[in-house]
Amino acid sequence: MEEFIRPLAETTARIRRDWAGNPRVGIILGTGLGKLVEQISSPVVFPFETLPHFCRSTALGHRGCLVCGTLCGLDVMVMQGRLHAYEGYSLRQITYPVRVMHALGVDRLIVTSASGGMNPLHRAGQLMVLDDHINLMGDNPLIGPNEEALGPRYPDMSQPYDPELSEMALKVARELKIPLSRGVYVGVKGPNYETRAEYRFFRMIGGDVVGMSTVPEVLVAVHAGMRVLGLTTITNVCLPDNLHPVTGEEVVNVADRASRDMLRILEGVLRRESQRIHSELFQ
Repeated sequence: MEEFIRPLAETTARIRRDWAGNPRVGIILGTGLGKLVEQISSPVVFPFETLPHFCRSTALGHRGCLVCGTLCGLDVMVMQGRLHAYEGYSLRQITYPVRVMHALGVDRLIVTSASGGMNPLHRAGQLMVLDDHINLMGDNPLIGPNEEALGPRYPDMSQPYDPELSEMALKVARELKIPLSRGVYVGVKGPNYETRAEYRFFRMIGGDVVGMSTVPEVLVAVHAGMRVLGLTTITNVCLPDNLHPVTGEEVVNVADRASRDMLRILEGVLRRESQRIHSELFQ
């Protein structure tokens, strides 16, 4: 369908003018993790607004660039920052970069984020691997006409986060002696932080953390047949009976402080995936 195929062809052609890599891994860097791009070899940087059909990032702490190059022996496509519904974009606009990654060959997506912790055992700066999510955004990027070439009309979401990749992240964290818990992410539109009653409700329905991203990108990635690893930094603890006001700047500061451990886990996962992908090529 023209609505899907023509824009993808235009965006991928623009990227191919400047970068000839063969990416298998895409990474979406959430709040505080932009430093990962400093380790990319021979980077080609595309500000979002210079790419056809991309939207400009306006979120605090999100630079808004697509960085392509080599990391841990792999050709990668890295979003240095992301788009959010609260910026006024549709979920289809938010997830368009995932479609572009897949069109260029990416079949593994690593999604990172900052989130609020709702478990009494949580602490600010703690890291979590996502087992599942709850979509409370009141929307879905897959609504509307479906292009079968991009994915099925009714994608199965019984296992949105790849268990093998999640176990790999947990193993890397154990080897590095970095605490890494696991849990369920609740996705909301934002931009406000939640009320006491909302935190109680999210916890009651099975949520461990809450954030304003991740879910749309994961829905599209699963629709496209990609394997997904979800990681989040708990930047503030949201206990309804002991709730303190929080600002966006405080969230960014905590994410920055926790970024070193998150980046070490990401690098460990990428090195293992690099070995696996290279072994597949020579089988």
